[in-house]
Amino acid sequence: MRQRDPRRILRRHREVRARVQIIETPHGSRAEDGAVTTKQVAAVTMARSELDRMWNAEYLERLARTYWSFLTRVSLGILQVLYKPDSREIVVITPRLPLLSFHPPDYEMEPERGRVTWRIKKGLLVAPMGRSKGFLRLTVERVPAAEGDSGRLANVVVSSEVANFYPLIGGWGWFSRIGAWLYEQTQLRIHIIVTNAFLRSLARLDLLPSKVGALRADAEEARAEGDEEAAQEAEAAADSEEISASG
Repeated sequence: MRQRDPRRILRRHREVRARVQIIETPHGSRAEDGAVTTKQVAAVTMARSELDRMWNAEYLERLARTYWSFLTRVSLGILQVLYKPDSREIVVITPRLPLLSFHPPDYEMEPERGRVTWRIKKGLLVAPMGRSKGFLRLTVERVPAAEGDSGRLANVVVSSEVANFYPLIGGWGWFSRIGAWLYEQTQLRIHIIVTNAFLRSLARLDLLPSKVGALRADAEEARAEGDEEAAQEAEAAADSEEISASG
C-alpha cells in the first residue's frame, strides 16, 4: 500500500481555509414558454474574523471575477471572458463565437447579504425570444450564529442562479419537448457540474484581485506601448465595473 506523504497532507490542510458542503437542490425548472431556471447552493464555514475582513464590495467583485476565471480554467482556455464597457461576453477561443453576452454587472451589498447580477443580453446559446431576458446571479448570505455558538466560526450560504434563460437548443413549437430533453442532458448537466466544482473551489478562499485594478493596469500598459485605442477601451471597462460595484 502506498504511503501517504505527511508533507502533502499538511500542505493541503493549509490550502483549505474553509469547509464547503454542496446543498442538494432540484436540477432546475422549465416554464411553459421554454424559460429555464436552475440554482446551486453551497454552505461555507470559515473563521469569523476572515469573513468579517472579506465582507465588503471589493470582495464581492473579486468573487465574481474568480467565477469567470474558473470557467476559463476548467475549460482549458477554450472559453474566454471578454470585459467590455457595455457587456461581458463568454466566447469560444475567438470573439467571433460569442456563446453568451451579458450586460454590465449590478452589485448589491447589504449587512447580511451580497449579490452580483449579470442580465443576459444575447449569444449563440440564447434563443431569439430570450434576448435581454433572464440573468445569472451569485449571492452570498451570512447565517446568524446559533445559540451557544462560540463565535469563532461563521457560516455563509453561496448560491449561483440562472433564471428565465431561454436556451436555443431548447427550441420552440413542436420541437420544444425534444429540445427540453437535449438541454437537460447537455447544457444543464455541464452547467451543474461546473458550478458545483466552482462552489467547492471556494474552500481555498483564493479570490482573484479586483478586475477594476487589473483593467487600469491594462490601460497603462497599452498606453505605454502606444495603443491608445486599447487603453481607452480598458479604461472604459474599468469605469463601468467601478460604477456597477459602487451602485
